[in-house]
Amino acid sequence: MNDAPAWAARLRAERTSRQWSQRQLARRLAEVSGAELPEPESLIRIIRGHERGEHRPDDRYAELYCRAYSLSEAVLFDAAEEIEELGDEIDAMELVRRAEASDVGRDTLERLETAVDDLASAYPSSPPGVLLGRVRRHLGYVSRLLDGRKTITEHRRLLVSGGWLSLLGATCHIDLHQYTPAAARLRTAVQLARHAGHAELTAWCVETEAWQVLVDGDYQRAVTLSQGAQAIAPKGSSVFIQATAQEGRAWARLGDGPATRDALNRVHRLVSPLSPPDRPEHHYRYDPAKSDAYTATTLSWIGDPAAVPYARQVLARLDTGADGRPRPRRAALARLDLALALLATDQPDEAVDVTLAAIRSGEIVPSSYWRTSEIITGVERRALPEASALRDAYSELCVRRRAENRR
Repeated sequence: MNDAPAWAARLRAERTSRQWSQRQLARRLAEVSGAELPEPESLIRIIRGHERGEHRPDDRYAELYCRAYSLSEAVLFDAAEEIEELGDEIDAMELVRRAEASDVGRDTLERLETAVDDLASAYPSSPPGVLLGRVRRHLGYVSRLLDGRKTITEHRRLLVSGGWLSLLGATCHIDLHQYTPAAARLRTAVQLARHAGHAELTAWCVETEAWQVLVDGDYQRAVTLSQGAQAIAPKGSSVFIQATAQEGRAWARLGDGPATRDALNRVHRLVSPLSPPDRPEHHYRYDPAKSDAYTATTLSWIGDPAAVPYARQVLARLDTGADGRPRPRRAALARLDLALALLATDQPDEAVDVTLAAIRSGEIVPSSYWRTSEIITGVERRALPEASALRDAYSELCVRRRAENRR
C-alpha cells in the first residue's frame, strides 16, 4: 500500500475513518448511484482495485465516491492540483514569450515543442480523458500564439505543433470511442500539416484514420488507408513502419494469410537495423520492441499458433520492464493477444484467466473493448463455467464506456 497513489490512500482512509467495510461501501455507492451498478462481489473487486491504486476511478465512480463521502472531487482526487500544475506549465511558456518582447519567440517555440513531445510520451501511460484535458489547454495556447505577430518560420513551427496536438487529441477521442470530435480534430491536424508542408505529420493523420476504421471493423478501408499513409510517409520513418504494421493487422482481420505475412516481413526488414529511440514511449517514434507486440497481435488475429509464444515473450518483457519501464497498457493488450491465441490453440481455461487479468488491470481503453468481447464470445461458445465471471467483468467495462461517452 505504500506505493499506492495519494488518491488511493485517501479513498481507503475515508472509508476506514467511517468504519465501513468494503461491502458496506459497495452498498453505499449503490444507494447514491441512482442507476444500476455491477453485482456486489464485482463492485467490491472494483473498490479494492481503486484503493490499491491499480487503476484510477473513471468519472462515474469518482462522482459516486464524492457523493458517498460528501467531499469535492478536488479534495478527494487532487483534481484542482492537476489543473493548477497544468496552468503553471502554460504560464511558464507565456512568461518566456513576454520576456522575449515578441508575440512568438525561439524559446517559447522550443518549450512548446518540448511540451508536445512530453504529451506524446505520456500517451501510453495516461488515461485518455486526462491526457485530452492537457492537450486542449496547449491547443488553446497555440491558437493565441497564431493570432500574434510572427515570422514565416515561427508560423510554420506553430502549425506543426498545433498539428501534432490536434492529432494526439484525435487519438484520445478514438480511444474513448468519441468519433465525432475525433474526426474534427483529425481534419484540423490534416489541414495544419498540409499548410506546413509536413509529410510525416500528414502520413500519421492517415495512419490514425486507418487505425480508427480498423477498430470500427472496416478492414478493407483500413488496408487502403494504411497503404496511403505509406505512400505519403518518408521512407523508413516511424510512420512508414507503423502504417506497414497497420496494413498487416488489417489483412489479418480480412483473413488473407499471404498478404498478412508479407506485411509482417516488410516490418521486420524495416525494424531490424533500428536502435531504440531516446524516448521509446513517444507515440510518434517507432520503438523496435513494438514490432514483436504487433506481430503477436497480427498472428493471433489470423489464428496462427505461433502467436502464443510471441505473446508470452512480449508480455514477459512488458511486465518486467525489460525494454525500459513497465508499460501496463501495452501489457493489457498483450494479454488479450495471448488469450485469443490460447483459444485458437484450445487452451480456454488459461485464456479466461489471462482475459480477466487484462480487464481488471484497468488499462484497457474503450477502443479495445471489442477485442475483449471477441474473446468472451469464444469462451461462451465452449460453455465454460467461468464464462459468467468474464461476462460480468466485461459488463463493468461497458459501464465505463457509457460514462466516458457522456463526457
